[in-house]
Amino acid sequence: MTQNVPDFSALLRGAQRTAVHLEMRDAYGVADEAEEFEEFRRSGKVDLDPESDGWAGWVPLVRETVGRGVVIRRARIVSEPVTDYIRWEHALTQVNIAAGEQVRWLPRRLASDIALPGNDLWLIDDCLVLFHWFTGDGDWAGHEYTEDPAAVKMVSTAFETVWERAVPHDRFAV
Repeated sequence: MTQNVPDFSALLRGAQRTAVHLEMRDAYGVADEAEEFEEFRRSGKVDLDPESDGWAGWVPLVRETVGRGVVIRRARIVSEPVTDYIRWEHALTQVNIAAGEQVRWLPRRLASDIALPGNDLWLIDDCLVLFHWFTGDGDWAGHEYTEDPAAVKMVSTAFETVWERAVPHDRFAV
């Protein structure tokens, strides 16, 4: 595993064909999301304006990347019934899709026989894996990347299996 992780925006900007993201937690506690998530829990309101400050770091990057012909796919493995956090993510996902991502959801009960990596990740161009670590409470704990062929193959196989079984966003009810 390599510890010198490039800036994520640079990784995505360097993608030439594909960027896939696998998320496997039922809740995250990332500090910079806390206010928006609490607002959703209180009111049910979400920020669906792709031009808002809340999306300023993500939407332009996705649009730019997809505009270069890179396919971005995101798969989320979730427990059912879903958590409030997953309901919030589901409500926000229409912005990801409008920006150019493809998103699918896999109920955890359908993933029991899939050999999954231990951490959330991004796989760029089937050659570089960026693993994300989280604390037990779901806050960022670090990351690392690897180009190790065995890790890349395991991650790619896991993601593709999840993707094949997962439900497209517009058909996944929370």
